Formats: sequence, structure tokens, C-alpha cells
Amino acid sequence: MPSRKTCHTISIMPFLSRDCVSVQTRAVLSAMLFATGLWLFLIYLLRYTLKALLSYHGWIFESHGKMSTSTKVWLSLVKMFSGRRPLLYSFQASLPRLPVPSVDDTIKRYLESVRPLLDNEQYTQMEILANDFKETRAARLQRYLILKSWWATNYVSDWWEEYIYLKGRSPIMVNSNFYIMDFLYVTPTHRQAARAGNMVHAMLQYRRKLERGEHAPLRALGTVPLCSTQMERMFNTTRIPGIETDIVQHLTDRKHLIVYHKGRFFQVWLYTGGRHLLPSELETQFQRILNDTSEPQPGEHKLAALTAGDRLPWARARIKYFSQGVNKVSLDAIESAAFFLALDDEPEGYNPAKNNSLDSYAKSLLHGKCYDRWFDKSFTLISYPNGKMGVNVEHSWADAPIVGHMWEYVLATDCFHLGYTEEGHCKGDVNRGLSFPTRLQWQISEECQDIVETSYLSAKQIADDVDFCGYLFNEFGKGLIKKCRTSPDAFIQLALQLAQFRDQSVFCLTYESSMTRMFRDGRTETVRSCTSEAVAFVRAMEDTGATNAHRLVLFRKAAEKHQNMYRMAMTGSGIDRHLFCLYIVSKYLGVDSPFLTKVLSEPWKLSTSQTPQQQLNLVDTNKFPKYVGAGGGFGPVADDGYGVSYIIVGENLITFHISSKFSNPKTDSHKFGQHIQKAMTDIQALFKLDNDKKTEEHAKCVHLENGKKHI
Repeated sequence: MPSRKTCHTISIMPFLSRDCVSVQTRAVLSAMLFATGLWLFLIYLLRYTLKALLSYHGWIFESHGKMSTSTKVWLSLVKMFSGRRPLLYSFQASLPRLPVPSVDDTIKRYLESVRPLLDNEQYTQMEILANDFKETRAARLQRYLILKSWWATNYVSDWWEEYIYLKGRSPIMVNSNFYIMDFLYVTPTHRQAARAGNMVHAMLQYRRKLERGEHAPLRALGTVPLCSTQMERMFNTTRIPGIETDIVQHLTDRKHLIVYHKGRFFQVWLYTGGRHLLPSELETQFQRILNDTSEPQPGEHKLAALTAGDRLPWARARIKYFSQGVNKVSLDAIESAAFFLALDDEPEGYNPAKNNSLDSYAKSLLHGKCYDRWFDKSFTLISYPNGKMGVNVEHSWADAPIVGHMWEYVLATDCFHLGYTEEGHCKGDVNRGLSFPTRLQWQISEECQDIVETSYLSAKQIADDVDFCGYLFNEFGKGLIKKCRTSPDAFIQLALQLAQFRDQSVFCLTYESSMTRMFRDGRTETVRSCTSEAVAFVRAMEDTGATNAHRLVLFRKAAEKHQNMYRMAMTGSGIDRHLFCLYIVSKYLGVDSPFLTKVLSEPWKLSTSQTPQQQLNLVDTNKFPKYVGAGGGFGPVADDGYGVSYIIVGENLITFHISSKFSNPKTDSHKFGQHIQKAMTDIQALFKLDNDKKTEEHAKCVHLENGKKHI
């Protein structure tokens, strides 16, 4: 038995002796330990119960409007375990891991997807390659992949970011970055500085709520949570060029913004007295920049072209010319900024009275002049002198729906919460006491200027080759398509297949982006839209001897097939991410696989994506029908193919963003847009004829019934 003095001096074992602690103290400590243990047990029990519930995906395969009793019970349990007011990141620990599909299932689905694209001899060769891979190399690669899935939160996402985006050495402008447009019909003010002031302030509000996790989590069916990890890097993030691979640098809250105008870079502080600058204060700062008549420093005007050209010259120039002195200070200011703002000097935007206005607007957002966007920033906010806005987004850190969520919030906040005075200025008092924006200083040598010019010429060649068509389809929209009892997305995808065949006279490998954010750290999966069912439907549409009834039957089969593939992609049973990861494992292990090499080298001649509307509660389009967004788009993926992005806006409008390359004589974006219009109306006519036939048959039945009653 140690003495009382020993009990006081041995601090690491104070509770071993009954003489050291009273009975009451021991009881309190025991109760605290028990309560803490019980509390932790309940937290983990709730978390893993919710994770088990969220691992069920049967609900997504049920027919629309025909929810089973088991799914209703499941939804009720998910709601009960989700809590009343969850925050943005509340569900992160409860999201299930992305499952690794079996090799047999993936290869079976892959062979099924390429069957309509290959002749018998080519398909036989592909079968031989696939079976050889399955019997010899697949099991070993799959074991390593499953092992990775046990310790990684997502077995795909880190490799996808690294190998698809960051290791690429070609320019990211056009090839990777994408854009999102402003409201289509509405410009709340034509004062450039005022619109930029409101939009930047709304972004700062969004960032504050993001950092506090105060945004409501996105949920499918209003209940099933989606992963929010990508949102963490929205602000204060820059892609840093490297010799072999780039990195994504994300910093904590930064208090400044970098503004580009007429070849000059300005630093604008976003806080004063511990608060955000008000919209009127931001307008003042931006107007000061617009009024500034100083000339760019030598080499400054086209400096941002470094981010538009090849990555390797930019990485080497960054090390050699921007690692010390004023150049390092100025570059650090850009790369650590909340985001980048470009104040353009040429108006853009949709103008129905001007031909191709949407095309010009899209190209401006996608590549601009090749030196007036900092393409490495997480996003560049672009402001035009007529009050229009837009964003150019670097792709490695996140996918389009993430930025789209922020953009919806900012547009709604700008118009419906912040507003403008009658003269079009930001509301609030003008604060003239703010210190002026600070010019960034540069010392660009002639040798570095030559590298900048080389990057600019390389980027300009890419930009000039982009053939773009922005097309508003307003003959009908989601409302009429739903009356046809089919998925709007499946309807559009089949129209794209029909348009592609009419344009090229052949079918091609088609990419449609689907999300996997029902899983932790999920990003995207591929839906291979060119199915055997879609090919059969298209051939029937082009067969003059086929009846409309037969075509409609084939359409419904193709649409159902597409919907099922989309659902499988969302629930972790896609094809391409699994094969991609098997390929990466094979490279790590030095295993040569002709099958995987061939799969990963296949070109996506038609690359498509839908821009989703995620926060319909922000703008009441029934009350404000003109306040609709135009969505966004991206550059062509293949030299001889098309990139097509579309957004289903409200009930009566679908906007298409179509890109291809002028350098390929076989592609024409405007011609393809015409094919899309014709395909959409041709498919809708099938339902119209079917409805007319049903109406006629119903009228005959009524007539006969009335005749019987008369007799």
C-alpha cells in the first residue's frame, strides 16, 4: 500500500488507490465514463445503422410513381435516423463505400456495350481478349483493387483525379475546363461593377456558409444524402503545375481576390473591420479598377496564357522565373486568392436579335482571349461590360454539379435578396474610405516573355479550332416528355443517337456522365448510351418501311435500357471506372494486358452530360419564368467527335451546348444542332401519333357505347 504522499506524486496512476479518491468522486467518475461510453456507442450505432440503410439501392430501380411498401418503410427509417436539421457534412461518415463490381459482371456488360459498334470479326477478337484477361490476369488485379477498397474511402476517386486530370501534360483550357452561363433572358443591371459587386458578395456569403457547414445537404428524393466532399475545395484552391504531375493546392480562408482587367492584375481585400465588404463597397473597388488607365507592365498583359498552354513549359517557367522576388509574391497572391475575377471589356450574352450570340458567349467563357482567365484557379468569375456574368471552372477538384450548386445560390441571392437601386447600383452607402486595390508587381524577363508568347500561340490555335453551337430547343420540354411516360434524359440521349447517326452515318462509342455521390467521395461514372436497343430504334427510324407503332415499341425498350444503365452506374455497377482502376493496378504491378489497353484507348466520339437543376426552391420559375439559367458546356473530347451538354430548364425549354473542331471536315456543330432538333421532333411525333390513335379509338368506343344505349 503506497503512502498518501506517494498517491499525490504519482500523477499517472491517481485512481488506483481507494484511499486517494472518495466514494462519491469514484461514483461520479464512473457515471461520467459510463455516460461517455454510452453516448459514443449510440453515436456509432446510429452512424452504422444509417450506413447500412444507405447501402440499399433497390429504390432506384423501381418504376416512377410505383414505390413498394418496403421502400416506403426504408425511406421512413432513413428520415428517422437522419435527424431533423442535418448540416452539409452531417452524413459524410454514414455514406457507404463504393463497391468493387465482380470482373465477370463488368466484362459481360462491357462486351454487351460494344456489340453494336463492332462487326462479327471485331467482336470475336474482343471476346478473345476479354476471356484471356478474365482467365489469366483479372483475379490478381481484382484482389489488389479489393484490398485498396478496404482502406481507401473510395477506390476510384484519388486515381481518377491524379491520372485523368493532374498527370495530363496537354493544355487544360478547352480540353478539361468547362463553363457555366448566366441567366438566359434576364440581366438585373447593366452596370459591370455593380453586378460584379453583388455576385462576389453572394459568393462570400456562400463560402461562409460552406465553411460552417450551414448549407442543407443535397439529397436524392429529398431524403437520400449525396457526398459533399468536393465542395470543400471550391474556394482558395489552385491547380499548381508540376514537371510530371500537377497538384491541387487548397488553403484555408483567404481574405483577398485577384482581379484582371486590360492586362493588369489587382489585389482586392474582401474584409474590412472583421466583416465582408458590402456589395456597394465591392462595386466601388471594381469601378476604381475599371477607371484605372495605367498600362500593363512588360510581359504582364498575356501572362495568364501560361495557364492556357502546355503544362510542362508552365511548370518549368514557374520554377525558374516565379520562385523568388516580386514575381513570387505576386504569383502567391494569385494562387492563394479566394478566386479569380476577370473584368472583360467586350459585351457577351444571349441576344435573340443577334445570330450566334450564344456561340460567342460560350467561346468567351470557355477560352476567352487565352490570356484573360487564370485557368488554374478553381474557378474564374467573368464579368462583362453589359452586366452579364459567367464562370470558367478547372475540372480536377470537382465536377459540374458542385459548381452549379454554388452558381444557383449566387444568381438567386443576387437578384432576389441583394438587388439594385433604380439606377442599377448596388444597394447601400458608398464607402470612399477604402484603400485602393493594389497592383501586382512583375519583373518578366524577355526570355520568360517568349515562353508566355509560345503558350499563348499554342492556346490560341486550340481556341480558334473550337466550333461551337448554342441551341435553344423550345418546341417542347420536360413537361411534354413526362406526359409520354418516359425519362427526359433517356428521351434526349436517344435523340442524340439518332442525330449522331444522321450526321455521321455510323454509330459511335458514347459517353454520358453519371454521378456516384451516393457513396463516400464519389465523383462520376460512365453510361454507355449507344446500346443495341438504341441502335435498333435508330435503324427503325431510318427505315421507311417501319411502322410508327414498331418504332415506338423499340423506343420504349431503348429508353428502359438506358434508364437501367444509368441506375446501375449511380449504384456502383458501372463499367468504365472499374476497368480504369484495373488498368492502373496493372501498371503498378507491371502486368501487360492487351484487353485493358484496348479498352482504355477507345475514343469517345460523342461525349455528353446533363447539367442538373439542384435547388428549384431558390427561384419560382412559375412566378418568374424569365429567371432561367442557360447551363454550361465543355470542349470536344475527340478530334473527330462532338461534346454535347444540355440542361432541361423548367417545363418547356432544353438548352444544348455543342462543340466540335473546325479542323475536322466531318464535324459541324451547327449542322449537328439541326440534327438534334429534327431528332427531338421526330421522336415526339411518335407519341403524338400514338396519342391521336388512342383518342380516335376512344372516340369510336364512346360512339359504339352510345349507339348501344340508344338501341
